[in-house]
Amino acid sequence: MKAYEVVRQHIEERILAGELSVGSLLPSERDMAADFKVSRAAVREALRMMGAQGLITSRVGAGPNSGTRIAGQNGPALGRLLQLHVALSEFPIDDVVEVRVMLERLSATAASANATSNNLAKLGDILAEMESDHMELEQFNDLDTRFHVAIAELGENQFVTVLTTAVRQALASPIREASDELPDYQRFRRDLNRQHRRVFEAIANGDAARAADLIEEHIRTAYAILPMGGKKD
Repeated sequence: MKAYEVVRQHIEERILAGELSVGSLLPSERDMAADFKVSRAAVREALRMMGAQGLITSRVGAGPNSGTRIAGQNGPALGRLLQLHVALSEFPIDDVVEVRVMLERLSATAASANATSNNLAKLGDILAEMESDHMELEQFNDLDTRFHVAIAELGENQFVTVLTTAVRQALASPIREASDELPDYQRFRRDLNRQHRRVFEAIANGDAARAADLIEEHIRTAYAILPMGGKKD
């Protein structure tokens, strides 16, 4: 095992054992190098890799928030990792879409139970922006991601929100590329917005079963139209 792997494995094992939690401060590079009898370069490499995975954050200085700590926001890193695996065809798009359907049915159901006029405001604002008369693909795709993640957030299940964000990030590039090939993208966008509006209204009315069915119909309908690779015959 390489020196940096020794350091990384030790930190990961302490996380899994519950000895390190979000916000825990790690020892200095010098102390870890001495403890593991490795070079500081090996420690830095281990920390660099864990930082890229979203597991730690580092801040220089002498304040109370300085140093290297266990991170608490790993969604973007998880999404990026999943996105790379999808790009390499390790997870076929069909399989990722099926997972997305399951997650978003769960999110829509939970969101319907939690919906109030106050917490629906964010979702409604995103939808209103999406329904602008004309919008370029890139902007709409970003808003579309925000809309689906906002539903997951409304469901108040943090793990489902992280997974939903990761799956939606993994599909963002294929969706964008496929949308760009459509002969009438603006018409497709208007159809999506009508579906989004129906989902929003079902959630606002607290109709969990209808919201779940509509979100699944929306995802499958869009996927059937978009010329994305990896579809099954």
